[in-house]
Amino acid sequence: QVQLVESGGGLVQAGGSLRLSCAASARTFSLLTMAWFRQAPGKERTFVARIPWSGTTLYADSVKGRFSISRDNGKNTVYLQMNSLKPEDTAVYYCAANGAGTNYREYNDWGQGIQVTVSS
Repeated sequence: QVQLVESGGGLVQAGGSLRLSCAASARTFSLLTMAWFRQAPGKERTFVARIPWSGTTLYADSVKGRFSISRDNGKNTVYLQMNSLKPEDTAVYYCAANGAGTNYREYNDWGQGIQVTVSS
């Protein structure tokens, strides 16, 4: 099992930026597909971005062009750079590992989640 710890969330005004980090405890981190999901109150957890070992990224349409996922295999860390934030980006953001697609049910390991709040 992979332990995941997110950091970097907080409160930001609309149009601002935040960078989330997710540190993973895994010897084979470089081989893992890593992803970010988010969950707003009363809603289902939804896909945000994914980066497999190959580095080929995939984004939800709602964040394409604003968010960027990257990874540093030397630090066992995946990042989510969020720019041009909107109030509708407000959610708890989760880091996930050991999955493949864009459905949260496909991922086995999860961080504890971190709150991102965007004020209008």
